Formats: sequence, C-alpha cells, structure tokens
Amino acid sequence: MTVQGLVSWRGDPVDKTKHGGVKATLFLHSLVWLSNMANIANMLNLVNYLRGTLHMGVASASTTVTNFIGAISMFSLVGAFISDSYIKRFNTILIFGPLEILGYGLLAIQAHLPSLHPSPCDINRIPNNCEEVHGSNAALFFFSLYLITFADGGLRASIASLGGDQFDNDDSKEMRDKISYFNWYTFAVSLGAFTGLTVVVWIENNRGWDVGFSVCALLVFAGLAIVTCGLPFYRNRIPDGSPLTRVFQVFLVAYKKRSLPFPEYSKEEPHQYVDKDASSVEELSRTKGLKFLDKASIDNGEKGAWSYCSTNQIEETKMLIRLVPIFISSVFGYLPFSLILTLSVQQGATMDNRLGKIKISPATLDVIPVVFQMSILVIYDRFIVPYLRKLTGYKGGITHLQRIGIGFAFATMATCVAAVVEMKRKKLAEEHGLMDVGTGVPMSVFWLVIQFFLVGIIDVTSFVGLLEFFYSEAPIGMKSIGTSIFYSMHGLSAWMGSFLIELVNKVTRDRNGKTGWMEGANLNKSHLDRFYWLLCVIGLVSLLNYTFWAKMYVYRHDPRIVASDGKKVSEEKELGVI
Repeated sequence: MTVQGLVSWRGDPVDKTKHGGVKATLFLHSLVWLSNMANIANMLNLVNYLRGTLHMGVASASTTVTNFIGAISMFSLVGAFISDSYIKRFNTILIFGPLEILGYGLLAIQAHLPSLHPSPCDINRIPNNCEEVHGSNAALFFFSLYLITFADGGLRASIASLGGDQFDNDDSKEMRDKISYFNWYTFAVSLGAFTGLTVVVWIENNRGWDVGFSVCALLVFAGLAIVTCGLPFYRNRIPDGSPLTRVFQVFLVAYKKRSLPFPEYSKEEPHQYVDKDASSVEELSRTKGLKFLDKASIDNGEKGAWSYCSTNQIEETKMLIRLVPIFISSVFGYLPFSLILTLSVQQGATMDNRLGKIKISPATLDVIPVVFQMSILVIYDRFIVPYLRKLTGYKGGITHLQRIGIGFAFATMATCVAAVVEMKRKKLAEEHGLMDVGTGVPMSVFWLVIQFFLVGIIDVTSFVGLLEFFYSEAPIGMKSIGTSIFYSMHGLSAWMGSFLIELVNKVTRDRNGKTGWMEGANLNKSHLDRFYWLLCVIGLVSLLNYTFWAKMYVYRHDPRIVASDGKKVSEEKELGVI
C-alpha cells in the first residue's frame, strides 16, 4: 500500500509495510532525547559558566541565558520555512545538525584555552576584582552560542514535522499512533532534560566546562548518526511551498483589491480544500469575521497566486489571525517560567548545597520539576483525564485553554513563593555578615524545591496545553507552522524576560550611583525579592488578561465528546488529526 504525496529516500512511492509508522519515529525520538540532554542542561546550567568562568554580572548572565532560550524557540520558524519550502525535512536535519556540533565544539575550545576567557577568579567572594569577558573572546562566545540556537531551532521544526509525516491520516490505526507520537515526543524532551541535568551538569561542574561542551557535541553527533540509520524507513514529503507564503499572498492580494466591491457570495456553500500537507480533505466555509481579507478572492480577471486567492487560503489565514490574542496573552502569562529557572540557579549558588557529604549543583535541582512532569503526565493521561471526561464531557477532561490557564495560575504562585524564599535568604545573609561575600549563606538549597515543584506543574499544564492548542487549532495545511507558533511564543516570552530585567534596572537606577535591582555581580546586594514580587503582580494581571481572551475564543470544533460511538471519524476530525 502506498501513501499519496510521500516518497522513500530513493524517491519511489512509499510502501506502508516498509516505510513510516512507529518504527521510523524511534530514530527521531533518539535525536530529540540526545539533543535535549545537551541543550536543556545548558539552558539551566549555563548561568554558572557565565558567572564563574566569563565573570558576567547577575543581570548580564540572566539576560544571556533567557536570550539563548528565546533564540532557540524563535529559530524554529526559520527551520519550518526552509523545510517546507526548499528542502526535505530529513535533509534539513542533516544541514542544521552539524552546525550545532560546530557551536558546541567552539565553546569547548574557548573553555579549554586560557587565552580565550578571563583569568580564574572567585566572583562570589571577590566580585569587584573579576574581569568580565570582552572583545574578541566575547564575540567568539556569542557567535558559538547563537550558532547553537540557530541550528537547534531548525532541528526542532524539522524533527516534529518529519515525525508527523510517518503516519497516514486515512488509516485509523496510524492516526492513533500519530497522537501517541506527540506524547512520546514530549516524553523524549523530558527524558533529555532529566539525563542532561544529572549527567551533563555533573560533568560540566566537576570535570570542566571544556569536557562538558565536548560531551554535548558528541551527544548531538550520536543523535544524528541514529537518525541517519533510520533513512531507509522514513516517509519523505517533497517541499511544495511554505504555508507562510500563502498567508502573505492573502494580505497582499486583499490590499491590492481593497477598492473593489464585494460580489454576492452564497453563505451556505462549503469550499473544499485538498490539504497538501496531509492526505485528507477539509471543507472550509466562508466566515463572517475579518471580511477585508475576503477581497483576496474577488475575481477581477487577474490570475496567479499573487493576484487571486482561494476561499480556503483566506480561511486558513483567518484561523491564524484568531490565534493572535491567545498568542500575545500567553507570551506574558509564560513570562515567569524561564526567569524563575535561571534566577533560582543563581540563588542556589549562594546557598548551602550539601546533602550529607554530597554537594548538589543548584542546576541539578531542576530535575525535580522534570521528574514531576514525567510522572504526572502518565497519571494525568491514565487516571485524571478519564475521570474528568466523565465529569465534564470534554474529550481531554478539560479544554486546552483551561489547562493553559491553570498553568498560568501556578506561575503566579511560583513567583510569590520565590519572593518569600529570597527574602529569607537575604535576611540570613545579612544576619551572618555575608552581604559583601555573595556566597555561603547558611540556608539549604532545598528551600528552592517548592518553587521548582510549581514550575513542574507549569510544564505539565501550560507547556503541553499550549503545544496541543496551537497544533489542533491551526489549519490542517499548517500544522507544522502551528507547532512553530508555540515555540515562538516560548521564545518571545524568554526575550520579554530579558527586556524586563533591563527595564527594571534602568527604572530603579539613580544618578547618585545606586545600582538597579538586578545589577552587579553580588546577588546579596541585589533586590531579587522585589523583582520576584513584581513578577507576581505581572503574572496576576497576565492571568486576568488571558482569561478574558480565552473566554472570547471559539474553538474550530466542539471539544466535547461525540455522543455516538459510530461517529469515530467525526471525533477524530475534532481532535485535529485528520
């Protein structure tokens, strides 16, 4: 049996008995696991390298890490555009993967050679006497770092889309496997985080950053090698133009025809659209909103993609526009997430990190939300969802937007808890005369467990909910773009965190030489507690704003359970998988 629109690695029509399916995605999950071992470990532990080796200040280190997280997410749009428009997704992986290896290799060289980074100095004990990285060495670091972000962003978009291509939407069994694929994709990310925070972080902190970055390069190389071994099993989609191009065409053509009068349309007539990104048919009828875009379908005699747009193309664009309010409100709702992770690591670096005779790296504490996420996902799927499904009548127990809102509520709670813990930490530092030292605060690092635990709940609720929402609510022909929209939201939120730190420092800095809340290398002299309280207020306002737009949003399909078991196909359409 063949699958329409897909070819094997030789360019021949695919055979469902030989190509695709679960066996093909196992190779992809391996790359997801190994690459996230490297990336997530460095997302959460890189701040220690920036402070301990490159001698950056508190604000600079936090901004660099949040920019790193944001850039990886934003570059997923670039990867989605390239793989959809120009080259096959597997080839995109083979191009972007070596670039990520090169980035980690350059970081390893810089960490190994003393001439490429500042002289050793204990920034926590004598922060004012440490030289910060600058000049060509700083340029080398940022070039290497953003080479990694560019490459990994391309990998994220290509891996997720290539995995989706391995399943036939016209086959009921493969449709169920496709839903499981995204669950296992998320699990592979979490597994990468768990092993990275326990293995890679330990190597970086105990065997040296040069060894740690080298291991990261080897992990990505191993993942690429495994993915390459799966080449004979993949179903490959030939690029057929980017969905983003179709959106741009609608706006441009509608603008060109803005002066033309509307003809009379039949409001009852459905418009059939054969999806080029999946072997299925979706019927889209003209909707009432955003009427100015309908002018792109006025036939004035001009032909061509940049002169006339189909109704389906216009309705696809409308669907994306309707996601914008949720997208923007989620950027602010997710704002505390990356900030709590990076700032908590800096808090932990000043605290007592001993567990008996064992020293615990503060970044390793991030294992707590990861383990919680992996466990609760199974419990939620197997036990909580069936109970809530009977109680509420929703297929997922609760709607995607409700799940996201719960996560944003816990994000606000996490910042409040973090503020209280920081107030206690600073009080102890002052009582023991450690304000000028910046380390050795007699307070167990395990006080941070509570805020890490709450961050884990954010992952289980908002992270998964947002991914599912943007994927399911995007048009069928733009599912990969929907996934990229989610990652872009995540990236913008991280960048907003960096901007917030800079803004707060500028506002709280005065002309008499008083530094801002988050400036300087000594965390004990900063006002991190005040910053956390500010985040708490922002989180509460963002939650209220999100709730308003979530109540206004109308789902593409009714999220409730279909009453008749015989309407299986209809229910699967509502799930967004066909």
